[in-house]
Amino acid sequence: MKKPIESVFKKLFSKEPLLVFSPGRINLIGEHTDYNEGFVMPAAIDKKMIVAIAANQSRQGRIYSMDFDEEFAFDLDSFGPKKGHWATYVMGVAAQLQQAGYEVQGFDMVFGGDIPVGAGLSSSAALEAAVGFALSELFDFKIPQRSLIHYSQKAEHVFAGVQCGIMDQFASVMGKKEHVIRLDCRSLEFQHFPLHLPDHCILLIDTCVKHSLADSAYNKRREECQTGVTAAQKLHPEIKSLRDMDLEILAGIRDQISDPVFNRCKYVIEENERVIKASDSLDNSDLSGFGKIMYASHAGLSELYEVSCEELDYLVDYTKNLDFVLGSRMMGGGFGGCTINIVEKSNLEKLQKMISRDFELKFGAKPKFYEVSLENGTGLL
Repeated sequence: MKKPIESVFKKLFSKEPLLVFSPGRINLIGEHTDYNEGFVMPAAIDKKMIVAIAANQSRQGRIYSMDFDEEFAFDLDSFGPKKGHWATYVMGVAAQLQQAGYEVQGFDMVFGGDIPVGAGLSSSAALEAAVGFALSELFDFKIPQRSLIHYSQKAEHVFAGVQCGIMDQFASVMGKKEHVIRLDCRSLEFQHFPLHLPDHCILLIDTCVKHSLADSAYNKRREECQTGVTAAQKLHPEIKSLRDMDLEILAGIRDQISDPVFNRCKYVIEENERVIKASDSLDNSDLSGFGKIMYASHAGLSELYEVSCEELDYLVDYTKNLDFVLGSRMMGGGFGGCTINIVEKSNLEKLQKMISRDFELKFGAKPKFYEVSLENGTGLL
């Protein structure tokens, strides 16, 4: 990606650019725990956004998107969100930096990447982090990493109108090669854990479906979690979120909440425990144990949190009796998207052929496959 982006930049703007990158992310375990102040385990991957940038001595931001083959310009002294347009992410970051007191000057920019859109790998967070880092480097702002993460997240909240958690931006910026991040979404304390895969690889299998339930169900799940917390607070006023609850406290309010609310809370409490156990497995180089925890996570997501779908369940169930797959689960919001799998490298091609054939027979469409490796976070190219 680097050469074509650099070449297009020189052709459009006739000067040498500064080049930066920011990776997409996967989440190994810890799904729907972020907005409950819990634990997640994301990692930066080898698919990324690349930004080429240079100052232009004006008050304009002039941008070209390689992926959309489209130019866009905006006035740095007067601009706002453009709903549904890719430039909103770039403008959102510029706005956050300005509000924080950084004097953003005119710039020319070309960006593109190889993060599959719609596969749940957070291409928007990668773009936001890349733009923030590029502007910081270009104008020597020296923005600290944690501030860059917050500006990127706020750009998504304020300009794109998506109330995302902090995990995506955090993973893009703080990623480390061959490591996952255990992130505490309440305190933002984090720790890197090694994930060495000499004989295995991480394979994402994309169902290529997104069921219409996804957005409404996400909001409903947040409400149900809060209902459980509110009920628990009557007996335990110190509780702030599901992070503060255990299964004993949940059992104590069983009569005050509905079955769905009980199940949602039970899943989140157990998933937080699974993230801690998964960290121990990695510390002990126990990949097999880690894989079993992934399967348990999917069972909870499907049966208790009810955010899976037929296609995702099919893909996870398909791998359960294959001795060359250590673990599998759905990844992301649910109702479509990808499963994440740990697969023996020597059987990777075999698995892809088997699943491609059988998935198409059942659902009438072929899935997509992405093999990914764990890489460093946002930086200079």
